[in-house]
Amino acid sequence: MMFPKEMLYLLIVCAVLTLVGYYKFVWFMSVGYGLAVWGIGLALIVLFRSRITPAGVALCIGLMVYGLRLAGFLLLRERRNKSYSKRMDSIVKESTGEKKIPIFVSFFVWIYVAFDYVAQTSAITYRLVNGDKGGVMAWVGLGVMALGIIIESLADKQKSDAKAKDPHRFVDTGLYRIVRCPNYFGELLFWTGVTISGFGAVKGLQWIIVIIGFLLILYVMLSGAKRLEKRQNKSYGSDPEYQEYYKKTPAIFPFVPLYSLEKFTWIK
Repeated sequence: MMFPKEMLYLLIVCAVLTLVGYYKFVWFMSVGYGLAVWGIGLALIVLFRSRITPAGVALCIGLMVYGLRLAGFLLLRERRNKSYSKRMDSIVKESTGEKKIPIFVSFFVWIYVAFDYVAQTSAITYRLVNGDKGGVMAWVGLGVMALGIIIESLADKQKSDAKAKDPHRFVDTGLYRIVRCPNYFGELLFWTGVTISGFGAVKGLQWIIVIIGFLLILYVMLSGAKRLEKRQNKSYGSDPEYQEYYKKTPAIFPFVPLYSLEKFTWIK
C-alpha cells in the first residue's frame, strides 16, 4: 500500500510538532524539523509496538536521536547567538519579499513541511508497514545514519568552537579542511542511510515517496550550501586565504571536485 493509515497518523504528529513555526517562521524548517523527525521515530515505535523487530526499534531510535540533537542544537545556537537568529529572519524576509510573513504563506509551508518530513522518513515507515523482518540492509542503513549524525554533530561543534575563537574568520579547520559544508554532508549521509534501510522492504510504487523525500532533502541541502557560499564570498571574497580555500575545497561532497554552486541557477 502506497499510503497506509499509519502515514496519516505520522502526518498529524508532524503537523502538531511543526506548529512552532507559527511562533517563528524559520522554525518550520529548523526546530520543527528536528521535533517532527523525533516525533515520527517515537510514533513508529508506538504504532508497531506489537510486532517491531530490534532492527526496527534501532532505526526509530536513530530518527529520535537525530531529531532531538538537531532541535536542541538549533535552540541553543539561537539562544547563544542573537546575530544568527537575526540573519535567519533576514533570509526568510529576503526570500519571501515580505516584512511580515502572510498567514496563508505560513499555512502553506506548515502543510508542506509536514508532508515532506513524512516522505523523508518513509523508507523506515514502509519497512514496518510491510512486516519488518530485520535483515542486513536495515543494519547497514542504521550504520550510515549513525555516521551521518556523528559527522554532522562534530562539524557543528568544530564550527562553534572556531567561531568562538575568532568570529570574523571563515572556518577551515577539522572537517572543514575536507569540505566546506561537512554539516550538510552529514545530514545527507543520515538520510542516505534512511533510504538504504528500506532496501529489501520497500515495495513497488512505495519507492516513489521514498525517492521524492530524499530528493527534497538533497535540494534543501544544496540550496543551503549555495546560500552559505554567497554569504561567505560576500564576507571573505577579498581575503586571499579564503580564495585559496574556496578554490581547492569541495562545496558539499568530500573528494568530489564541485567547488562552486552559484553557477547552478536551478538551485535557489
